[in-house]
Amino acid sequence: MEWGMANRMAQLIQSDGHALFLPVDHGYFQGPTRRLEEPRKTIEPLLPYADALFITRGVLRSSVDPDNTKPIILRVSGGTSMVGKDLANEGITTSMEEAIRVNASAVGISIFVGSDYEKESLLNLSKLVDEGERYGIPVMAVTAVGKELEKRDARYLALSSRIAAELGARVVKTYWCEDFERVARGCPVPVIIAGGPQVDTELEVFEFVYDGMQKGAIGVNLGRNIWQNDFPVAMIKAIRAVVHQKATPKEAQEVFSTEKEKAGKKS
Repeated sequence: MEWGMANRMAQLIQSDGHALFLPVDHGYFQGPTRRLEEPRKTIEPLLPYADALFITRGVLRSSVDPDNTKPIILRVSGGTSMVGKDLANEGITTSMEEAIRVNASAVGISIFVGSDYEKESLLNLSKLVDEGERYGIPVMAVTAVGKELEKRDARYLALSSRIAAELGARVVKTYWCEDFERVARGCPVPVIIAGGPQVDTELEVFEFVYDGMQKGAIGVNLGRNIWQNDFPVAMIKAIRAVVHQKATPKEAQEVFSTEKEKAGKKS
């Protein structure tokens, strides 16, 4: 691995081999998402506890101070929206030159395996990998499912993740699912958990994060489970304990409860 590529990967994946990425890129297709309406207010209190930010160039420039940030994973795919015909019909929206200009540590792109735009999204990934390898910038592939959430099973996610790795992605972001070890085992590059099933409690989030880490994931890329929580700082601290300190779900719940109590006293 070239020095630049290795250096950028080391910025993202910490010395313990694990990583906590904070995605705030949801607006690129959802618009003003609940509790991400004003990105700066959402990002600032969480930034100290994230290993990297997954973000678009527009929100990066408008809402993140260049003298106080973490490594940037730049979202470079898009062109569709929730009100359009098909979320899978994405293109590359941001050049590798722009990624270099904002000093990104990596770039991220969605792929839509099994959709009508499977070929286009996979060729977009391949093109991006060619450019990334040229400049020593890793590509993170996101195994998107569009609006078809029922696709989040081990067979589909293992297929998508392996294809992404085969095409040259240095990191794969995919969903947690039952039998997650099947996904991780079949992917020869680091796997990051994008999220899991819709759950009602913090403990259930800690449980699927813990399960994924035990079964081969190197970390998480969780957004809404963190910043849509009533106590987002407590939530990211608890998830960080699972990722970097090998905390059990019960121990993470204790971290959350303690931090929640501290936040309550401050307010």
